[in-house]
Amino acid sequence: MRNSRSDVVAAALLVLGEHGLEGCSMRRVAAELGVQPGALYHHVPNKQTLLALMADEIVADVGRTSGRGVGRNVDGVSAGAQVAAAGDLCRALRSAMLRVRDGADVVATAAAFRLGASRVEAELADLVGPSGARTLLLYTFGHAQSTQTRLQAQLFGALVGESEASESPGAAGASGGAGAVGESAATLDASFDEGLAIIIRGLR
Repeated sequence: MRNSRSDVVAAALLVLGEHGLEGCSMRRVAAELGVQPGALYHHVPNKQTLLALMADEIVADVGRTSGRGVGRNVDGVSAGAQVAAAGDLCRALRSAMLRVRDGADVVATAAAFRLGASRVEAELADLVGPSGARTLLLYTFGHAQSTQTRLQAQLFGALVGESEASESPGAAGASGGAGAVGESAATLDASFDEGLAIIIRGLR
């Protein structure tokens, strides 16, 4: 059966979960599909494009149900409500990235490759303007990347005094989700919310 572009993206995400971003090569994606690497280029012209498609899949549901369609000049919608919706969008974005191993690196890297704004950035811009959207995105990307790095370090016992926490029953998904290391993950979540609150106060 001939593979589709969506099959290639799905295989790439499986490889990402198994090997992380550094090990997510076109050769491994092709092996996952049982084809030669050259066959992938019928669907994606290069790895950068594949990375962008993976990023789109990771954040596919972000903003689809809450805050979507709320524009800067919509009648009856207060500025405070729009800024609050932007905060909710950032929390949803961070959660989506943390559910996938190295998801924050994938989405942030894909955003850097693009010449134009991503869908999520465009939705944030509708709520808080282009500059506010960019500020929120950079903060969310940076915090999510730091969170995933820390959780992965805990999982592998790289942080002194935290190896026991990484071996707790919920630690198996530390390479992906923020809820993987119990209280440590909760502390990181709280840290994100504190920083987000500072930015939101400034936007208001």
